[in-house]
Amino acid sequence: MTKGAKSPARAPTKQTQILVCVVDDDESVRESLPDLLRELGFAVQAFASAAEFLVSAYVSETRCLILDIAMPRMSGPELQQELTRRGQKVPIIFITARADETVRKQLIERGAVACLLKPFSEQQLRAALDAALQGS
Repeated sequence: MTKGAKSPARAPTKQTQILVCVVDDDESVRESLPDLLRELGFAVQAFASAAEFLVSAYVSETRCLILDIAMPRMSGPELQQELTRRGQKVPIIFITARADETVRKQLIERGAVACLLKPFSEQQLRAALDAALQGS
C-alpha cells in the first residue's frame, strides 16, 4: 500500500481498500478522522460506541481499529477484551485525551499497536497505521 500517493489513473475500489474502523464517542473525531483516513486511501466506517461497532457488519472486515479509550458503557479496553474473547484478531490503535503512561503501557502489553495522545499528528497516525498493517 502506498501512503499519501495519488492514484495515477483511477481511485481504488472499495474491494481494494483496507477497512479502518473508528470508534469514538466524540462526534468531532468521528467526522474529522475518517476524512483524513480516506485521504490516505483507506475505506472507513465510524461508530459512536463499542456496542454499535460490535453489532455492525464490519467487525470481521476491519483490518485496523482506531479506538478511543474512555467511552460510556463499554470502554475501549473493554472492547479490546471482547474482541479477544470472540477470537477477532484486529490491530488496535488507541486514541486518548489523557496522558497516562501506566494505561498506555498496559494497553500495549495487551496487544495494542499504539496509543496516541489527542491531538495527534498525521505523521504519528501514519506510523501507527504502518505498524498495525504490517503483513496485511
